[in-house]
Amino acid sequence: MDHKTLSGLKPSDYAAAADGYRAVSDMASKVKERIDIQIIKAMQKANEGEAADAAQTQLRKLSRNFHYTEVECGLISGVLNAFSAEITVPRKNLIEALEEAADLGFTVLPNGNVTYPAGGKSEMTGEKYPGGTAVGNNGFLSPSGNPALSGPDANGLRAGPNSELRLPNPQAVKAQDIADRIAHALREAGDIDREYSEALKKLKAAPGLEVNTKTWADVEYDVDTVSSAANDYIENVIPLDKSPADRKDWWDGLSSEERAEYRIAFPEIIGNLDGVPSAVRDDANRENIRLLIAQLEGQPDEVSKEKLEGLKGIQAKLNSGSQPPMFLLGVGLEGNGRAIVAFGNPDTSKNVSAYVPGLGTKLDGEFANGTVKRAFDTAKGAQQIDPSSSAIVWLGYDAPQAIDVMTAGDAERGAPAYNSFLGGISATNDHADPHVTAIGHSYGSRLVGAATQEPGGIPGADDIVLVGSPGVGVDKAEDLGVGKEHVWVGAAENDIVTKLPSKNEATAGTMGFLGGGPLGAYLLGDIADQGDDDIWFGKDPASEAFGANRFQTLPGPELAQPEAPDVLKSKITLEAHSNYFTPEEGKDRVSAGNIAAIVAGQPGYVTREVPR
Repeated sequence: MDHKTLSGLKPSDYAAAADGYRAVSDMASKVKERIDIQIIKAMQKANEGEAADAAQTQLRKLSRNFHYTEVECGLISGVLNAFSAEITVPRKNLIEALEEAADLGFTVLPNGNVTYPAGGKSEMTGEKYPGGTAVGNNGFLSPSGNPALSGPDANGLRAGPNSELRLPNPQAVKAQDIADRIAHALREAGDIDREYSEALKKLKAAPGLEVNTKTWADVEYDVDTVSSAANDYIENVIPLDKSPADRKDWWDGLSSEERAEYRIAFPEIIGNLDGVPSAVRDDANRENIRLLIAQLEGQPDEVSKEKLEGLKGIQAKLNSGSQPPMFLLGVGLEGNGRAIVAFGNPDTSKNVSAYVPGLGTKLDGEFANGTVKRAFDTAKGAQQIDPSSSAIVWLGYDAPQAIDVMTAGDAERGAPAYNSFLGGISATNDHADPHVTAIGHSYGSRLVGAATQEPGGIPGADDIVLVGSPGVGVDKAEDLGVGKEHVWVGAAENDIVTKLPSKNEATAGTMGFLGGGPLGAYLLGDIADQGDDDIWFGKDPASEAFGANRFQTLPGPELAQPEAPDVLKSKITLEAHSNYFTPEEGKDRVSAGNIAAIVAGQPGYVTREVPR
């Protein structure tokens, strides 16, 4: 990269090329949609038999090819636009330096060094100080062309950049500054050029027309390549460090072409960016989940296999459709995995709830087929009361998997992310004042409690629901920031988690059994709360002392009486702890109905229970 190349480069040419690739991407998207929605469905209705099946198979293959074309051309468009934006800065700096050199009568050599004429006047000789050549970032060359960094120059003064006292020719300092700026611009432009050139070289399609799992794995690699190359560009143009409301304003200010570019080139960012509309996040995450599945395919370790099972389970639900419709608002592989799933559009619904699951939850098959269904049941129940309702399950944190359930660390680390998410929902919701319900189940209730203690509390929260709670970190409902009359608690009679001893009781009563933890204390029996209403993380939310509204639940399966030595087998059961959201026979239709009524903003439909 030399100064003639950089100054002659036109960023607009690369932006125009990006527009061309984006046009191809958009065209491929429209063709894919026509094949899927019009042609294949029409053939399914009108034709039967082997020939029709074969034709539909080929059409689906064609659809996958167009989808691949859409994504890859979108990535190339993203790279070219990012290059155009980034190269503009050093080019601008270079041109300003060249113009200043020309105004001063300096000559810029092909290598970026700057020659300057004689200037000033020696008091000893009465003659002008000689001219010379300034080398960018390397100091000064004497008129003879020899470096003078460590010795005196021809006039007996030590040479060096950026010092008028050391360089008696006043032109020398100006030339040095210009040479330094030119060198810096060329270095920066060279780095940008190499980075994006390497990224573009990697965006190549595999030979053949078969778009399979291996192909999508390559696409995932391409997406990662683009994101890595455009890291500085992303930080400069996407407001990652801003509030969800600021991100919403940023998104609204983009053109439709820019939105399409960001969605396709950076799906892992846009799909998880609080403040971006839910439909856009869903679209980006449906793309991203395919790439994440491809990334995990064939990985031998158990963690990857679990996450793969979870991703495939979510994707199957997305593909099969549902009523209320399903939205994928977040997905990722960090930690134990991330997934945020909504039923009903959170942006168009007047009532929105976000449920935080607890102990043992991670991105796996159980999450996809069990935990996600709790949000579905809540949305369905709420919509029977008020059709403008949406329910979300939020796995945006690392829920404790074992002994770490005894500490509040995971909850406190996850609370800011939960608040950011709900801040995004408040920003993108179409209603001026949507009714928002924060729901915490089990350890998830501890996270909700921590979120209420963050500055400003939970954004937009009107009601808080705590079920199966081991405590929330505060001793009174009024400390949760929504008013105690808007705090609701469900505690099944046979749910052992809601009857854990306090930490002092556990320590004193277990004498080291099972590490002195809450489970050990419960298993030994008769040492749980004896009337002071304290459980593991503070006051029992279902207690009168806490001051919340307790709603009715079914008791759940009774616990067997322990008989040594089979105490662990006979008494450890969490079935009553897991039924709160499920209206099916044998579960807890009473609790599920009450939660749905709260989410729908109809507290009058809630059946209440006397606090403990």
